[in-house]
Amino acid sequence: MKRIYLDYAATTPTHPEVIRAMLPYFDGNFGNPSSIHSFGQEARVAVEEARDKVASLIGAGSEEVVFTSGGTEADNFAIRGIAYANRDKGNHIITTSIEHHAVMEPCRYLEENGFEVTYLPVDGYGMVAPQDVERAITDKTILVSVMHANNEVGTIEPIAQIGKIIRARGVYFHTDAVQTVGHIPVDVNDMGVDLLSISAHKLYGPKGVGALYIRTGMMVLPFVRGGEQEGNRRAGTENVPAIVGFGKATEIARGEMAGEAKRLTALRDKLIAGLTGRIDNIHLNGHPTQRLPNNVNVSVGFIEGESILLNLDLEGIAASTGSACSSSSLKPSHVLHAMGVSGELSRSSLRFSLGRETTAEDIDRVIAVLSEVVARLRAMSPLLNSGIKIGATSNNKLRDDIRRYEAENKTKFMCRIGHIRCLSCPASGMGKGCLLAKWQLAKQRKHIRK
Repeated sequence: MKRIYLDYAATTPTHPEVIRAMLPYFDGNFGNPSSIHSFGQEARVAVEEARDKVASLIGAGSEEVVFTSGGTEADNFAIRGIAYANRDKGNHIITTSIEHHAVMEPCRYLEENGFEVTYLPVDGYGMVAPQDVERAITDKTILVSVMHANNEVGTIEPIAQIGKIIRARGVYFHTDAVQTVGHIPVDVNDMGVDLLSISAHKLYGPKGVGALYIRTGMMVLPFVRGGEQEGNRRAGTENVPAIVGFGKATEIARGEMAGEAKRLTALRDKLIAGLTGRIDNIHLNGHPTQRLPNNVNVSVGFIEGESILLNLDLEGIAASTGSACSSSSLKPSHVLHAMGVSGELSRSSLRFSLGRETTAEDIDRVIAVLSEVVARLRAMSPLLNSGIKIGATSNNKLRDDIRRYEAENKTKFMCRIGHIRCLSCPASGMGKGCLLAKWQLAKQRKHIRK
């Protein structure tokens, strides 16, 4: 059975050419770039060549690229570095309610340390309104951070429009471009950003390396202190093999990006059409057109996302879910919540992210397998066999119908916190009184054994 990987938004396989480029710097060219002898200078040349390649991909100057350990460090570097360097000018930061945790958590940290943070709302597609950004700016605002494209639902934000507004107000602008660099055109000048975060392993480079673009003239406090590496902006001996691989990955992306984006967009639309055409009560999350070429995020009504993922994995198909459910939490995706998606649909979300190895045959198989999995799981659900209508009705009406059915039949379809449950939820609280979840989990295990 061929395994199909559709989780490229989580990480990508390292390109074979990237691996070949990295190998010499583990052995023969192993010098420390800070050393003045030939071994060190060979490594220094390799780092600077990689810096040139990364800068070229985003329209920046080489001196404006600072290597980091990845996207998370780059986001923290930008947000905390700007905040503390400009505290005498103001203490207000603006971001959105759908940012990656690498942006959300530094903002929460700053809130605990005397800063004020405004979290902007988004529409039902996950789109930020530029006018909301403008209205939120005050005379104390020092930084705005809006992601280029959302990692869960793929919606591409109007960064260039927002950049014009922010530039006119004299405020610094950061964007997390981890999901976009190497996949769609990114130019820091066209976008009007002052800081931009990148991660190598999202574009077929190695893990453990990324970069922060810092526009010339910016006042940003170093995030990691120590030596004078990276122009005294980021201490620590450079990870030369990873940086070389990062540079090679950006070089490859620059040459292949346009053709690959066109190919993946066609496969993405094929997957959306196939799923929505064959499965009832399935909902596309994110903007229908202004989305990443490789992203498909859907909610499959009345089935837990984790249950579907487990069944897909048994069929050799790897995807992910936008839900943050775990054995200790029932909290759904903060992104889908911000978009106004109900808790039930948030918990049934699936994210398929396509990549360079994805074929049309893979998409056909995913459509067929997912259709079978959904049909099988729904057939096991007592909720769907109860006669309760599950069409386009409001959550409140559906909830009332279920409670009425429970009372009439002396049964239970609601979990202990009042959410509609459909199939085995590993976070449903076994032993916490959720009878439906216990019954469903038992049936699911029995099916898997067969």
